This record gives sequence, C-alpha cells and structure tokens, in this order.
Amino acid sequence: MKFSVSLTLDRRSDAEDMRGVIRHTLEMAQLAEQAGFEIVWVGEHHTIEANIGPAPFQMLTQMAEHTDRIRLGTACVVAPYWHPIKLAGEAAFFDQLSGGRLELGIGRGAYQYEFDRMAGGVPQKQGFAYMQELVPVMEALWAGDYAHEGGYWSFPTSTSVPKPLQGKVPIWIAARDPASYNWAVAQGYNIHSWAITRPFSEFLAYRQRFEDAFAASKLARRPRFMTMRHTHVYDRPDGLKLAVDALIDRSGLFENLFKTDGGVVNGFPLSHDVFSSSNSEEYATENLRENLIFGSPGEVVAKLKLYEAAGVDNFCYYAGFGLSREEQKRSLELFGREVIPAFEEAGESRREVG
Repeated sequence: MKFSVSLTLDRRSDAEDMRGVIRHTLEMAQLAEQAGFEIVWVGEHHTIEANIGPAPFQMLTQMAEHTDRIRLGTACVVAPYWHPIKLAGEAAFFDQLSGGRLELGIGRGAYQYEFDRMAGGVPQKQGFAYMQELVPVMEALWAGDYAHEGGYWSFPTSTSVPKPLQGKVPIWIAARDPASYNWAVAQGYNIHSWAITRPFSEFLAYRQRFEDAFAASKLARRPRFMTMRHTHVYDRPDGLKLAVDALIDRSGLFENLFKTDGGVVNGFPLSHDVFSSSNSEEYATENLRENLIFGSPGEVVAKLKLYEAAGVDNFCYYAGFGLSREEQKRSLELFGREVIPAFEEAGESRREVG
C-alpha cells in the first residue's frame, strides 16, 4: 500500500495572511516528499475561505518548483466548472511543467453553494453527467484532432495544445454511488473514495462497489483504488482531543455548505452545530477515535493494516481539517518516520531528498 496526502489551504479570518497559508502548504508538500509519500493532492473550490482552491494547477506548479519527484494531483477538479478544451490544455501544460508528474483527479462537485455561483445553478447531483461527458472528450483531445457534439459541450475539430508529457496521464474519479463506480471502472479509471467521518463499514461498502464494478468490466488491468481518511498521528497526551476539537469545529463549516442552511460572509462560512444534525453520532469522540486514523504511531499502523488487508492501493492522509500548522507538520513527520516504514516492501528504502 502506498500513501498520498491531501492538503487544504484555508483561512479562518481576514487577519490571516494568505501568503502564510501558501507557504505552509508548500512546506507540507516538501515534508510529504521527504517522508516517502507517493502523491500530494490539492482540490478545487471557489469563494470559500475554509477551502481555498480557485486555481489548482497554479498551486501544483508552485509545488513542482519546490519538490523533485513526488507526484502532484488534483483531488478534485470539478467537471461542471470546466470546458473540455480548457481542462485538457491546462492539465497537459502542467504535466509538461512538472516533468510528467500529474495525477488528474476529477469529481462531480460537492456543494450546491458553489454550483449556484460556478455552474449557473445546475443541481449538484447533475455533476455526474457532466463528468461522464467531459473525461472521454478530454482524452480524445489529448490524442489529436477531435470534434464534439454533446449534451453539455459542442465544438469543431480541435486538439489539446500542448499534449501531456506522460504517455498516459493517470485519471482518478471521485466516486461514492454504484453508478459512479460502474462507469469509472469500466473506462479503466482509478477510484478515489472517501467515507468522511463514517464507520469502517462505509469504506468496505465502497471497496465492494469497486470489486463489483471491476468484475463486471472484464478489464484485464485492474484500476487503482484509493481511500481517504482524516489522519492525525500524535505522541502527546492531548493529541486525540486536539484532533477531535479541530475536526468538529471545521465540520461545522462544511455541514453548513452541504445543507445550504447557513450563510457565507465575505468568503467565511458560518458554522452549523454538528450535534443538531441527523448524523450527530458520528461526531462523538469515541466514534471519531474508532472511525478515523487518529492515534499514536502504533495505533495508526494497526488501523491502516486493516485498509491494506482490504486491498487499498493508496491510502490518502487527509491533513486539512483545522489543526494548527505546527501540529499538522508534527503529525506528517511522525507518519513518515514511524508509520510508512511499516508498509514498505522488504528491501525497499526511502530515498532522501538531495
């Protein structure tokens, strides 16, 4: 099992300097490379200070300038926000700039709040149909001249300029429902799953959807399966409390955006009381401790061995849930020093950054 890390840029007030947020994210990417992670991911979001990602390829280009070999991915660009020619060109240009390190994650989108501003109010659930049309068109543009007449986009004969440096860019589809798994796996795309704060059984359901889709696809080559979890490794007595408090505080912002019952003021979401939600039991300390990857290095290794045994190809460490910058770095360093070595193949050694 390999490891990747998802990094989130966020500000909690106007007093926080955006340059410091960017600098911290670049430092986290460098630490991830030194620790032996395979991929670092950044997302796409708009008009939300709690999840800043208006230009994911620009952020990845900065990371490429500050790292040497770690692969760099979008998790995820949001299909309805992109024209196929624009996405094909920007992704390929970044692949050239980074020396062929792009991992391209694409999703249907999460928040109706964003769809109302970025996609003309299209219902968020319709994002899957946009994704189904977008991804094959993008690949066709990478291959050469192509004309398209579709449900959402139409254009005369065109091609992507430039083309990707890699012979084939790895494509990851953010998937939750069976239809997403069936379509993505049938096309040979890799899967990015996330059980959020739900139990291990939720992850197992996603894994089974992947297996069922692969069996139905008749593909000779198995796509990769990645799952993401909030992760915090600590060696201090208050480590669990720090993680739980940060996650509950941050989750209140995103429960607001998912439910669209709160508000956003100058980019800052107002908080929703997670304990008044129908899924409030997920936020009980004991459930968070059990369901998420919170613990000492030994506890984290034991939890992750269950994911490895279940067939996860890449475990994604979700770092951006409101911990202090110092605590985020400390956890990432502990993970690289005391967790990743437990999953290295015999004889494999991590290369040091020169």
